[in-house]
This record gives sequence, structure tokens and C-alpha cells, in this order.
Amino acid sequence: MASASPCACGAPTLSLRCPVALSLPFASFPPAVRLAAPPLLPRRLAVSRQRAASALEALVLESDDLDEDGYEEEEEAGEGLFQGEAWAAAAEERDAVRSPELRVFELEELPEKWRRSRIAWLCKELPAYKHSTFTRILNAQRKWITQDDTTYIAVHCLRIRNNDAAFRVYSWMIRQHWYRFNFALATRVADCLAREGKVEKCREVFDAMVKQGQVPAESTFHILVVAYLSVPGCRCLEEACTIYNQMIQMGGYKPRLSLHNSLFRALVSKTGGTAKHNLRQAEFIYHNIVTSNLAVHEDIYVGLIWIHSYQDVIDRDRIQALRDEMKRVGFEETTDVLVSLMRAFSKEGDIKETEATWHRLLKSGCELPAQAYICRMELYARTGEPMKSLEMFKEMKGQNVPPNVASYHKIIEIMAKAREIETAEKLMDEFVESHMKHLMPAFLSLMYLYLDLNVHEKLEQTFTKCLGRCRPNRILYTIYLESLVRIGNVTKAEEIFSEMHKNGTIGTNAKSCNIMLRGYLSAEDYQKAEGIYDLMCKKKYDVPVDSLEKLQSGLLTKKKVVKPPKPVSMKLDEEQREILIGLLLGGTQIESHSQKGVHIVNFKFQEDSNAHSVLRAHIHERFFEWLPSAFRSFSDDSEIPYRFSTIPHAHFGFFADQFFLKGQPVLPKLVHRWLSPRVLAYWFMFGGFRLQSGDIVLKVSGGNIDGVERIVSSLQTQSLTCKVKRKGRFFWIGFPGSNADSFWKIIEPYVLDSFTGSTVQENYSIGSEGSQDSDADYEDDTRRYGTETEE
Repeated sequence: MASASPCACGAPTLSLRCPVALSLPFASFPPAVRLAAPPLLPRRLAVSRQRAASALEALVLESDDLDEDGYEEEEEAGEGLFQGEAWAAAAEERDAVRSPELRVFELEELPEKWRRSRIAWLCKELPAYKHSTFTRILNAQRKWITQDDTTYIAVHCLRIRNNDAAFRVYSWMIRQHWYRFNFALATRVADCLAREGKVEKCREVFDAMVKQGQVPAESTFHILVVAYLSVPGCRCLEEACTIYNQMIQMGGYKPRLSLHNSLFRALVSKTGGTAKHNLRQAEFIYHNIVTSNLAVHEDIYVGLIWIHSYQDVIDRDRIQALRDEMKRVGFEETTDVLVSLMRAFSKEGDIKETEATWHRLLKSGCELPAQAYICRMELYARTGEPMKSLEMFKEMKGQNVPPNVASYHKIIEIMAKAREIETAEKLMDEFVESHMKHLMPAFLSLMYLYLDLNVHEKLEQTFTKCLGRCRPNRILYTIYLESLVRIGNVTKAEEIFSEMHKNGTIGTNAKSCNIMLRGYLSAEDYQKAEGIYDLMCKKKYDVPVDSLEKLQSGLLTKKKVVKPPKPVSMKLDEEQREILIGLLLGGTQIESHSQKGVHIVNFKFQEDSNAHSVLRAHIHERFFEWLPSAFRSFSDDSEIPYRFSTIPHAHFGFFADQFFLKGQPVLPKLVHRWLSPRVLAYWFMFGGFRLQSGDIVLKVSGGNIDGVERIVSSLQTQSLTCKVKRKGRFFWIGFPGSNADSFWKIIEPYVLDSFTGSTVQENYSIGSEGSQDSDADYEDDTRRYGTETEE
């Protein structure tokens, strides 16, 4: 049915989105990369001075020792995640985020002159090199270098603000046999990486600290949360909430008010339909603010009431308690609060309270929002007065309040449910002529109306019109399939069902299979009905008792018996195996279960990616029988989460053994034999994209140069010339120019329809450090496959 449009029923107005700016208290120098290191100073690099409250502040203080003119030039450049923010406003705040003190030796303290010279040379040369050469240089020093030496080099890289180089030194260090965990160094590296926005690398160091049984410093928690919140598109909001919760529950820390407000602001910045799932987290933030004796900002109250108003079941007592608290502290109920109250009251069908709140809104003299009229429309629709809802819609236009997408969705839905067919059609024509987007919910409301009234000709016309204007989805096809079965056009229904099943963007589900089963039974085509029944048994779809009885009686006349589904050992079919291989190459994770030899596949998709939104629904349908009941009971594709997991099963053990070694992703030795067109297509859809130049890029999850070489050799046998680049922990395979066209021709038959028209990369859609490279950065650092290796 029609649903609220993001452009109208979205987040509250700007006044509701906490005006408290995203406070980044650990602001520091911009992360400018310097290829030539300044002269090494014969002093303690990371020793905190007496006035510094933490190693973080010491790092800021050390930057004062640099040339002042150079520092000002970097500030004016505007680079860096925390540019222009004060590090701490008061001594109390600095004390609240104390991090461990890190000490390293001075070069002049070393007795051996040759050691001093070598360390100085490494500090000067290493920051200028790429990853592979960087690693080779360090490997050449294994005979003499120690942990203290590498710690000095890492701290020097941090001091010159080359955090990537510091991370490479740190990563190399922890793989050496002589390494002993250094909590202070890990904290410092993590903090600097997060301040530069390198959230994946920071999280890697963070998780390593936790695995060592250490509780990360409060500074690390704080900066990592802020870094996650700073990622465009709020794609890391869930991760930010996870770190925030661990900060309180695992670390026992009390975050500052700025962090509470920043996270809360991110929660209410989503549209209402999605923000309603953040209620528990929002209430947790409010609870932490109150129990920490911090001042509760007005927008916290407003945001909580707003989220409560979108819940399916309204908690009136909680809303009233929040209103009472607002009144006690002297906050007036703003327009956003009044609209939220109207939404809550209208959901309960409370005419008295809704109208009373409406009159308060009129008396306030504010500009009447369209959402207030929508609440009144919904109210009278719930109380059985749909024509009064139509009056509200006309009144809204009479008051010069332009109808938005949500208002058209709502009034067309109301008129369709009231079976006011002429009015609904007139409103639909008006909506289409407005050239607004998001027409699909209105088309679906009309099609449900025609289906209820058995006006199947108009339903088919609306279906065709909708296909011409909107991206097709499963609900649209299912309604049309139901219509065809009702009128007995089983042949056409079979064509539509086959199209749904073959088209990964649409797909079939339990409802469409049951409709097709009824169609075959009504046509007494028991052989095809048995085929659909077998498919439903395989997918573990529920089969209605009456359909099963009809199928049983029909087959008995042909001396055949329908056997109920019996428990058999589940197996992945060929398509599922190839899909899984493609996803694993792109970064999908498999984890071991507590039961020995049993594994779980974790599917994770990016919320801010339209491509991943379509892909998640497709993967959910293709692996439906492998999902636990908690991930199978969704009536609408929009309810499918962006993260879901399979049941634990031994069948995934083969893939876990091939693609993971000690929990780390690797490339199988036989990967070159598995690169079928379907594998490549799903690899591209999950872990690849097109550059603006038209080139295609694939991210390789795990593996070393030997594994990548096998992949490249296999692609070359298909006449595909590619380039390879190493970026951080990942390899990237690129297909430039005509090779991108050749690659596309190979995978196009298996690429979902919604991907076909996508020619450029969606920003930050891949969800890794490497995905954040610009096109220029990729092209400058790529080359034909040849000699780049890592020892």
C-alpha cells in the first residue's frame, strides 16, 4: 500500500535536528601527507608535557614545534576531518578523555651510531613509498630492528601527520615474532586514524585492542564514534551506535554532552519510516544524558516525541511524560511537537485530541505544514469518514499549502480504500501531471482498488502505465499475477510468473508461488502444479491446506500421490554456489558457529546504495530457504534488513575453508576455475562499480599477489586485459576502455535490471577504505599487471 514519501514524511524540520553542531572535540591539524620528512629533532617525540592532559593533546602541542607559516598554510587549505574545531573547551573535558601516555627513546640515547643512522634514514624515506615497497624496505631490516625502533618510526610518522605510513609500520610490527602488545601506541595510532576519517583502519586497531583484553581509551571511543558519524550518507550510523554503546557498557565511560547530541541528531536525521526503528537507541541516549546529570537539550525532547509518533503502537504515557518534562524545564511545545502529537493521536483515531492540537497549531500563527493536513486525512479515514479526508486535501490547496508527494499518496490510498474509483483516478491523473516522483505507491493503491472491484482491464492498463514510469517491483507484478489468475488467463499468468522468477530485480516469493499454484489447480494442470509445489517445498514456503488437498485429489485421478515434504539434506544449487562465490570475492563474510564444522554466512549491504538495496532483496529471495525464521517473515521487500545471516550449516564449511584462513579472507587456489559469467556479475554488483570514465573496477577481498595473478590469468584467457592496484589491505582489478565494454558484455545477462543503467560509481557504496578513492587516484596509481608484489 501507499507509504510516506521520504521527501514529505521525512525527518522533522531543521529546528528539530539538534542545532548543536556536530562537536568534534579532538580537532587537530589537517592530515596533509608530506613526502619529505622534517629533520629529526633530538628530543622525546611523544612525551606529554606537563600541561598536556593526554597523548592526544601532546600530539596537538607537538604540532606547534613545526614551522608556523607551514602550519597556517595547511589550515587554510581546509583539509582534515576536524578542521576548525576546538580540541577541548575546558580542562574538565580534557581530563574526561585522558588517553594513555606514550613514551619513546631519543635518538641520541642509542649507543650505536649505525642504529641511529638507519632509524633516521627509515624515518626520512619510508613515508614517501607505496605499500609494497614500504613493506619490502621493512622486511630488509628484520635482522636488526626491534620493537622500540619501529615504535619510534611509527610515532615519527604520526608526528609528521602521515597516519597511513604510521599504520603500515604498526601493521608490519604486530606481525613480527618479537612484538609485544603496546596499548599506548595502539591508542595513539587509532586516534590519529579516526581523526583523519580512516574508520576501517581505526576499527581494525580498535578490535585488536579488545581482543587483547584491553578496554580502549575514552579518546579512542569518542573519536571513532565521531568519525563514523562523519561518513557521508549516514551509512555508518549503526557502527557509531555500536561503539557508543560499548563506550558506556564495556568501558564504563561517561561521554560528553556533545557526543550524545551528535549521535542523537544523526538518529533523527533519517526519514520517519526508518527512524522509528531507532527508538531504543534514542531512549538509551536520553537515559545516559539524564543519569550523567547533563543538560537535556530541547531538541532531544522534540526528537523523542517525533520518533514515538511514528511507532506502530503509540506509547501515550511515554509521550505525556516527555511533554511534562519539557514543561517542567521551561520548553514550549514547538510546531514539530504539535505535528508529532497530531500524528500520534490520528493513528489512534482520537478526533478530540487531534482537533485540539490542530487548533493549537492554528493559534500559534506558524506556517501550516502539509504533514498536519495529512494527519487529519488519516484521522478521518480511520474513523470511517473518507470524504472528510478529501475535504482536508482540498482545504490544504485552498490555504496555498502545495500538496506534496506524501499528501497525494495518502489521499489516493484513502479514496482507493473507500472505493471512490472516479475520485481516485482523477487524483492519480493530477499527481502524474504534477511531474512529481515516487508514483509507485499511488499506482499500487489504484491496482488494489481495481483488483477488489474485479475491474481487470483497468488494472492491466495501470500495470502497463506504471511500468513506463516506475521501476518494477515484486508487489506490482504480484497484483497483476493475481488478476490474471482470477480471470483464468493462466497462460499469461505463467509468462508473468516466469518473468518474475528469471528477473532477479523482481523475484518470486511465497505469495506469488501460491497464486500460481492456485492458477494451475483451477486449470486442472496438475503436472505444472506439482512443479510449483516442489519449488515451494525446496524454498520452505508454506502451502495452504486447501491447495494441497486439491493437488492431492487431482493427482489421485492420475494415480499419483503428493508426498509431503520430508526433511532432506539441504544443498546449494549451482546458481546459489556461483552467487555466493561472487559475493565472497566482493567481501561477504562467513563465520564459524559454536558447533564444530558448522558455519554461517553474513550478508551485509550498504543502506545508502540504491544498487545494494535492490541486491539485498534479490539475495534474500535466492537464499530464502537458508535463512532462519527471524529473517523470513517479511511481507514487504522494504522490511528486509540490510544485514541478515543464514542458518548455521555444514554445507558452508567448504566456502569457509576456501575463502578464509584463521578468520582472515584469502583467495582459493582454484579461484581461477570458478570465474564464470554469473560469478563475475555478482562480484561486480556487490564489490565493484564503474568510474566516470567508463572503466569498471572490482575490489578483491583478501588474498595475496599469487591469488590475484591467477584471477588475472583467467581473465586474460577470456581476452580481458586488466590493471591491478594495491590500496591498503585490498587489491583492485580495473578494466579500462574497451576492456570494460568486453567485461560488461560477459556479465550483462546476469546483472540485475536496475544495474544496467548505472554507469558511474555511487559514492561510498562499497563500504571499504578503498572505495573512497577518487577516479583520479585510481587511474594515477594503476598500471598493467606486472611486478607489484608484497613480501
